[in-house]
Amino acid sequence: MSEPRTPRVGQVKEITSLSNPIVKDIKALALKKFRDEQHAFMAEGLKLVIDALEGGWTIRTLIYSKAGIGNPAVEKVAARTVALGGLVLEVSEKVLGAITRRDNPQMVVGVFEQKLTKLPDIRLSAGDVWVALDRVRDPGNLGTIIRTVDAVGAKGVVLVGETTDPFSLETVRATMGSVFSVPVARATPEAFLAWKAKAGAMLVGTHLNGSVDYRTPRYQGRPVVLLMGNEQQGLPDELARACDELVRIPQAGRADSLNLSVATGIMLYEVRRAALEIGDRLA
Repeated sequence: MSEPRTPRVGQVKEITSLSNPIVKDIKALALKKFRDEQHAFMAEGLKLVIDALEGGWTIRTLIYSKAGIGNPAVEKVAARTVALGGLVLEVSEKVLGAITRRDNPQMVVGVFEQKLTKLPDIRLSAGDVWVALDRVRDPGNLGTIIRTVDAVGAKGVVLVGETTDPFSLETVRATMGSVFSVPVARATPEAFLAWKAKAGAMLVGTHLNGSVDYRTPRYQGRPVVLLMGNEQQGLPDELARACDELVRIPQAGRADSLNLSVATGIMLYEVRRAALEIGDRLA
């Protein structure tokens, strides 16, 4: 794919045609191949765009529908985008729907530069909690887990092996903006295990063959890395053997397993239980 064919940055441009080359370049970001080539991704909705800007993420393009004209919040974000050197596009609702692949799109979309944390740069302290996800496949699961990590005050997410893209439009939507405040790192299984060996963390894996109730271990006093397996296959033997604890969430009904994001949420709230109180928000 060629470099985005955009006018000079810091401009505002009106576009109504679906065949406009700028629109085509933005629509291409729906595919991982082009997100990786452009090192960019889309975030849909005014709240997510504001969250990204407040978090210091670099905006390349702001797209808003004509319905946003006169909206003070939209105009403020547009002015901020121009000031940061980004491109602002005023488009028809039809164009915005084509970009987002939705019949009723929100009136604002931002295109941002991707940002990943390097695994060797992660330094763990007592009380830190990270979630490691082995080959997570579903973007809704990944987005919900990132949102839950944010909610409980955990530190971030490590994606192990071949996983779904944290910058897909579906994943970003499911995070409800938490993707902009939760660090995400990628690692091969080998690199993850080497990092774990040096990090001094307690590695806790969930496993159907685990003999320990998830409420039993003492999670306080040292950093914890919570390792969750693939939706269909669970943890492979290599990763399961590396765990300091293999735990299981008890079940009384006929279901043979829990949804990955639900299980991760249960585990996160147990691991972080001592740090969470009703009425308090984390700093």
